[in-house]
Amino acid sequence: MSSIPENAPNHCPGPQSEEAGKVSACAGCPNQNVCASGPTGPDPAIAIIKEKLSNVKHKILILSGKGGVGKSTVTSLLGNALAASNPDINYVKDNLSLMSIGFLLSSPDDAVIWRGPKKNVDWGDLDYLLIDTPPGTSDEHLSAVQYLRGAGLRGAVVVSTPQEVALLDVRKEIQFCRKVGVPVLGLVENMALFLCEEMGVPLLGCLPLDPLLAQIIASCESSSGQETSS
Repeated sequence: MSSIPENAPNHCPGPQSEEAGKVSACAGCPNQNVCASGPTGPDPAIAIIKEKLSNVKHKILILSGKGGVGKSTVTSLLGNALAASNPDINYVKDNLSLMSIGFLLSSPDDAVIWRGPKKNVDWGDLDYLLIDTPPGTSDEHLSAVQYLRGAGLRGAVVVSTPQEVALLDVRKEIQFCRKVGVPVLGLVENMALFLCEEMGVPLLGCLPLDPLLAQIIASCESSSGQETSS
């Protein structure tokens, strides 16, 4: 996998090069200061993460270039479906475990004002680890791909909605995956009103815009908020 960011200028030496952020090709690059001040060579965290995730069989990213398309909803539904597909294996309740930064905050209204590593999760033996990501193709995505590739990343599921404004960003996300060498396992069209156009990846399914699902989620969030306040 190339370590050169998607928005890097031509002739970028790469963030792991001794010349990173210091040569003329780096002039004007938004990552110049970060590359110049950061350590060079392979990131030691890659080997650490590989070891920590060695007992996870399949690591899958849930991606979309567009925000608000329902990545978190699709991640939760996919997680429940995968858990239900192996009813004889029960590590936790409903054969499903979940980790979110929100669980570490004292209130749903708290801002996440953290710097550097904050937590470690011991997942134990897992069949699937689904990573719900923010929208875009930014530093977070590059880091996730860099670290998970070394740990045996299975691929990515891309989430979209039928609207052209969403498809514009989803096309970029698919190109991002292809550039960094992440297999696209397929596309899920959420809030579907009609089939989206062919984008060169398998269509895994279409989820209807169902008001009942929104009501269930709102009810769960309301119950969670009451438990937190009590």
